[in-house]
Amino acid sequence: MRRRDFLRAGALAGAAASVPTALPALDTLFAPRRGVGTAQDPLRLNANENPLGLGPAAREAAIEAFSIANRYTDNQAAAFRARLAQHLDISPDEVFLGNGSTEVLQMAVQALGGEGARFITADPTFEDVAGYRRPLGTELVAVPLDGRFSHDLERMRAEAGRAGGRAVVYLCNPNNPTGTITPSREIEAWIDDAGDDVFFLVDEAYFELVDDPAYRSCIGRAVARRNVLVVRTFSKVYGMAGLRLGYGVAHPDTVARMTAWISNNNTNQVAMAAAAASLDDTAYRARSLELNREAREFVIRTLDDLQLEHLPSHTNFVMHRIGGDVHSYIERFADRGIAVGRPFPPMSDYNRLSLGTLDDMQRWADVIRDFRRRGWV
Repeated sequence: MRRRDFLRAGALAGAAASVPTALPALDTLFAPRRGVGTAQDPLRLNANENPLGLGPAAREAAIEAFSIANRYTDNQAAAFRARLAQHLDISPDEVFLGNGSTEVLQMAVQALGGEGARFITADPTFEDVAGYRRPLGTELVAVPLDGRFSHDLERMRAEAGRAGGRAVVYLCNPNNPTGTITPSREIEAWIDDAGDDVFFLVDEAYFELVDDPAYRSCIGRAVARRNVLVVRTFSKVYGMAGLRLGYGVAHPDTVARMTAWISNNNTNQVAMAAAAASLDDTAYRARSLELNREAREFVIRTLDDLQLEHLPSHTNFVMHRIGGDVHSYIERFADRGIAVGRPFPPMSDYNRLSLGTLDDMQRWADVIRDFRRRGWV
C-alpha cells in the first residue's frame, strides 16, 4: 500500500471510530412525542421547556406557513415585527428578531464586546453571554449572587466603575438557574443613575411567568435610553423552544447598532406564523401559566415534605438542594429515565428541576421519595 493510501485509510478509520455506533434512527429522533421515560428517551425535566407544546392556533398557523416555506422571509419578517410591536405597544423600529433569544444575546455581545469592554454577570446565571464573549477576548467579571439569591447590584456597580472601557451588565431577571428575581426598583435606580459608558443587557426570558406584582419589565427604559436592551423569547410560555424565535427591544439607534451583526433571513416562516397566532391565543397562554403554577406548587409541596430547601421560583423551574453530589444525582435520575438539570457551579449541592405536566412531576416525586428511602437525598 502506498503511503498516501495508507494515510487516507487511517484517516477514514479514525473518523469512523469517532462516530457513535448507536445513533438513534431519524424516525425516532423526530417522532411526534418525546420523553417517554426510558434511558434512551428520558422524561425531559432539564431544559425549561413548555410541556404543552404549541397551542392549537399556533400549530394551525405553522402548518399553513409551510405553503410559503420556499420563500425568503423579508416581507413576513417586516409584517411580523409590526404585529409584535403593536402587541408590546412600541414602534416597529424599536424591536428586532433573533433565532431564539440567544442569537439576540450574541448580537449584543458582538456589538458591545470590543474596545476594552468589561462584561459583568451574576454567578451563577445563564451562561450564553459569558460564552459568546470568549472568542473576543473580552474581560468577564462574575459576581456571586447576594444573600437573597438576587443580583448583587452594589458589587456589580462597583465592578462597572472599574471598567477601563465600556461596562456591559448582564441582568437575567428572573435569573436562570435560580428562578429568583432582583427587585425592579433596584435595577431601575441603577439604570436611571448610570452614564452612557454602562450598557444594560436585560434578559427577560421568563417575564410572563412572574406573579410578583412588584416585578416590572425594563422595556420602558429600553426604548427611552440608548444603553438598555431587553431580550425576550417565545420559547417558554408559548412552547416554541424548537422553532427558535426571540426578540430584542431597544431605542432605534440601539436596534441599528445590534442589527449590524444580524444574519440575513435569520428567522423562518413557520416560527413567525406560530408566534403571531400565539400572541392572540389568550386561552392557551392562560392554560400554560396555570399548568406552570400547579406543577410548581406540587414540586414545592414535595420538597417541603422531604425537608429539602428550595429557592423561591418565579419561572418554570425550581432550584432545590439535593443533599449530595449533583453529578451522582443527575446520573441516578437518568438511570430512572428522567433527565434533570445540569450542574450550575458553584451551587454544586443544588439541582434545577424544570416543570412538566402534573403526571411528569408525580413521576419525579416518586423517584425522589425513593431516593430519600435509600439515603441518597
